[in-house]
Amino acid sequence: MSEGVPRREKPRRATERRPSLVLVNTGDGKGKTTAALGTAMRAAGAGLKVCVIQFLKSGKWKTGEEAAGRRLGIDWWSLGDGFTWDSKNMDETEARARAAWEKAKEAIAGGTYQLVVLDEATYPVTWGWIEEADVVGTITARPEHVNVIITGRGASPALLDLADTATEMVKRKHAFDSGVKALKGVDF
Repeated sequence: MSEGVPRREKPRRATERRPSLVLVNTGDGKGKTTAALGTAMRAAGAGLKVCVIQFLKSGKWKTGEEAAGRRLGIDWWSLGDGFTWDSKNMDETEARARAAWEKAKEAIAGGTYQLVVLDEATYPVTWGWIEEADVVGTITARPEHVNVIITGRGASPALLDLADTATEMVKRKHAFDSGVKALKGVDF
C-alpha cells in the first residue's frame, strides 16, 4: 500500500442470485448510454433477446451504435426527434416521448426481451411527460427474467430506489465545453 492511500475494506461476498436486475446510469458525466449499450452488447453476445428504446435520439441520426446493435440482433427504436432542447415543436416532442413509453411498456411487460434499455428516459419522467409512478410500477411488475437499464441525467429518487445498481457519471472535463463539436463514431 502506498503511503497516504487509504486502505479499502475487502468487498462483501455476494450470496443472493436474482433472475433480473434494474440498472440506472445517471449524472452529468458522459457515458451513460455508452455503458448501457456495452451491457446490451454483452447480453446479445450471451444470447439474450435485447431491445433499445431511445427517447430523445431520432432515426435520422444513423448512429454507429444503432448499426452495430442491429447487426448483433438487437431490436432498436429511435423514437425521439433529436435532442429535446433543439425541438421546433415541443408538443410533438412530448407526444413522441409518450409513444416511446408505450413501446417501452409493451417491451417490458411482454416478456419477449431479457434486456430492455430505456435510453434517456429520465428526461421525460423528470419533465412530467411520462408518469413516474407508471414507470416504477411497470418495471416493478415486469416478468422476472426481464432486466431493465434506464439512462439519462437527473434520475429521480424513485428511479434510484428502484435500481439494483445505480451509477452516477461525474463530468470532470468535456470537449464540448472547450468548443469542440461531437465526433461521429466517438461521441455519437
